[in-house]
Amino acid sequence: MSTEKRENWTSRFGYLMAVVGAMVGAGNIWRMPYVTGDNGGGAFLLAYFILLYLIAVPGLMAETALGRYSQQGLIGTFRMIFGKSRLVGLGLTVPIIIIVLMSYYAPVVGWSLYYTIEAVLGSLTGSNVDPGAIWSDFSGNPWLQIGMHTLTMTIVAGILLLGIRGGIERMTKWMMPFLLVSLIAIAIRGVTLPGAMAGLEFSFNPDWDYLTRGSTWLAALGQALFSTGLGWGIALTMGSYLGRNDDIPLGSGIFTAVGNTSFGLLAIFAVFPLVFAFGISPSSGSQLAFVALTSAFTKMLGGYFWAVLFFVSFFFANLTSAIGISEVGITTYGEESGVTRTKAVLTICAVIWLLGIPSAADSSVLGYLDFLIGNWGLPLATLMIILAAGWVFGARRLRLLSVNRGANMHVPRFWEWVVRFEIPVVVCLIFIAFFADSFSSAPLKTVISIGALAGLVGICLLLTSSTGETPLSRLRDCRKNKELS
Repeated sequence: MSTEKRENWTSRFGYLMAVVGAMVGAGNIWRMPYVTGDNGGGAFLLAYFILLYLIAVPGLMAETALGRYSQQGLIGTFRMIFGKSRLVGLGLTVPIIIIVLMSYYAPVVGWSLYYTIEAVLGSLTGSNVDPGAIWSDFSGNPWLQIGMHTLTMTIVAGILLLGIRGGIERMTKWMMPFLLVSLIAIAIRGVTLPGAMAGLEFSFNPDWDYLTRGSTWLAALGQALFSTGLGWGIALTMGSYLGRNDDIPLGSGIFTAVGNTSFGLLAIFAVFPLVFAFGISPSSGSQLAFVALTSAFTKMLGGYFWAVLFFVSFFFANLTSAIGISEVGITTYGEESGVTRTKAVLTICAVIWLLGIPSAADSSVLGYLDFLIGNWGLPLATLMIILAAGWVFGARRLRLLSVNRGANMHVPRFWEWVVRFEIPVVVCLIFIAFFADSFSSAPLKTVISIGALAGLVGICLLLTSSTGETPLSRLRDCRKNKELS
């Protein structure tokens, strides 16, 4: 922070594992398989791949390049772009949205931690195990969920206290290969089971009529954007710790997209063959991971081993995402306030823990926050970062000064058009689609949510001075002045 030397990644491999780890989470394990099967199988995957490489990859390059160029967190980067202006307050809005996101994601990580512990204890396998009852008992016990949430944030804070190199890079360098090998092993075991091919047919059997449906393309677009975390500040924050000549197009663009997609496809091979092999009805969300799969493990030969392997891997996938999401707030707060990294980690993790208690105790709170942040907050954050990069900083300037610097594969001018026009238009279309869908079913909830986010943006702009100083930077300056006096 202000008195500490800023770290860099020790290796490209470590950086790539950290970025892919931040992307691969619950959405890849329990959402990707079901969404694929529910939207035309192979047809959905074709739409997903097209949108991933036409929109998500160029956007990730822009966000990473912006962070690498500024060598700062979100507020520092926005100050570099907007200068002495209240619009720097937009850089305060994004980390607040991401901290709220993490506050209700942490309890979900706690779910996977609980099931990992139960799997190791052997409580998830055996002839008398009732997976539905296990989930009901756990989900109906708010104190147990708060305990798992607390333990999760303790683990996250412990890793982040070790720093970029000693914590994030070191942990993801062995967690992600373990996750990869585990998913491959589970997939191989799954496809060798009798009846497993029905699961792959459900996921991959192409129904080309789906390509003519707008809902398929919207689902594919949502999966491409949300599974990569485009515009959440993760790529910008991770990129700010890159060296000046690290390769962005291949590393931060192509490789991370391929890595994210590979884990999603492996999840399909690992999950649905098991579910269909034992005649279990596939479902989405938590029911798929914690009930359907647990039912499969109780019937499998060597079910204890496979249950432990899956839930440890699932927990690692969720944990690496939690680490990446939390780092956005930690880097921004630490640099803006001038405190040490230790204090920044403890402060932000404490805030996330405190804000996450209601979501851990009551699933309806979690559901509303997911509606607020998932439908409106995250697309808003994406739009802010992409517009700042493409229009204010300038897509051409960003391409020449940062994206292509040190690159083995230079990005052409067409990329500028994608960043300036294509991505903002697509995000606006997502807003419109979400609004049309949610307003028809929950008009009051939709209006309140949009109003809450508009209020957040307004407050952040008002709290930022005309010279671009935020409350955090003003506190930092006051502390410096006291030290000098």
